Amino acid sequence: MRSIVNVKLLNGNTRLSVLIILIFLSSLMIFGCSLNPPHKAKVSENKSSESIKNATYSKSTFGLYDISTFDVYVDGQIIHVIAGGKQFSGDQHIVIRYTRSEDGGYRWKNSVAIDDAFPTTIANRGNDIQLAVNGKYMVAVWQTEGELPGMGPMVSAYSSDNGKTWRRGLNPAANNDGSQAHIDLIADQHGNFHVVWLEDPDENGYQGLRYSRSMDHGQQWRQPVTLDQSTCSCCWNTFALSPDNKLNILYRDMTPRDMSLIQSSDAGLTWQRTSAVGDFQWQFNGCPHVGGGLKTVEINGAVQLHSIVWTGVQESPGLYHLYSDEDGQRWSAPKKLGNVAINGDVAVRGRHNVAAIWNEMEADGMSIFYAKSENGDSTWLTPHRLTQAKNAATHPRLVATKHGFLAMWTEKPNVQSSQLAWQIFK
Repeated sequence: MRSIVNVKLLNGNTRLSVLIILIFLSSLMIFGCSLNPPHKAKVSENKSSESIKNATYSKSTFGLYDISTFDVYVDGQIIHVIAGGKQFSGDQHIVIRYTRSEDGGYRWKNSVAIDDAFPTTIANRGNDIQLAVNGKYMVAVWQTEGELPGMGPMVSAYSSDNGKTWRRGLNPAANNDGSQAHIDLIADQHGNFHVVWLEDPDENGYQGLRYSRSMDHGQQWRQPVTLDQSTCSCCWNTFALSPDNKLNILYRDMTPRDMSLIQSSDAGLTWQRTSAVGDFQWQFNGCPHVGGGLKTVEINGAVQLHSIVWTGVQESPGLYHLYSDEDGQRWSAPKKLGNVAINGDVAVRGRHNVAAIWNEMEADGMSIFYAKSENGDSTWLTPHRLTQAKNAATHPRLVATKHGFLAMWTEKPNVQSSQLAWQIFK
């Protein structure tokens, strides 16, 4: 196992510090042993989403009062969604629900609630609950409350019957100490589940990139290992699986504060740091609270990677798309998207059809824009506005199936409760 040590800190530019603070404050304004018996699922009485067949823009709370966190995952051609939120106004307990769509997001099954016996989640946008699926097997991982407010250990749950019932799994971190946050989760082609998160198990004063895997569909987890001993402490991590079953993790490094790619070709046994994804050489002593997006596609027997990254480097801050035809070893020149854009994601359909989605910071708040490239990144079509800034939409996600691209995000217009919104594109 190769461990990456990177502990040097450099002072950031004052102007950039102000920008990062504004991004962070904008986010705050928007959010506000596995032997247990199976927890019986509760079926939602909210049937409004079941009737949606041809909508291009739809919203739902999937039986909740509001939605504070969600994840979307594609297995084959089925789209799976897990979401957490309050059951009613003033409720302090976050209920977690699961649903799925078999037609690209046009229709959704009635949502199923994971039993209240599980510890509640403190996940929020940017530090979301996570879901991974392999056939009938599902694993969910989230952060729960610990001794200190806003911090705590992970909780895992697994299902072996397509999400009908759920059992408590072991904590992948092997302990419940400190803070275990910014989780991502993926299933490989052999049915193994892999999880990555940020943690400071040795109390060094900075977060490291931690990893574990499960060989029994989420019931138990192997001894966790450290992939990078010092990383940015509050940016989300992103898993992607290559068509050749290679594991890819995109995360924000410590110095410089650029996004890095680390890979494993042997199901997580060993790891190699591959490259910086956008070698901006951003020197900043702080956390921007912005991760990145990563997807892979097979083209003529070779693997192509597409990524969305954000940088605050003084000369050219913003959101960029890059691709790699060399398995992440080298990347294309960064291509800027949007104006004052953050919180991006990317999806790919075939060789040339690439799509990106992001938050655009405007005078009235954050809106969401979407753009496509039909020639693999050579040129991008004019971005389309999906939401107005007054809708307080944030942290959009983008996935692809044979039915098209599905964009999902949460929005909270005016004084309404936060809802999950989505739109389908061909």
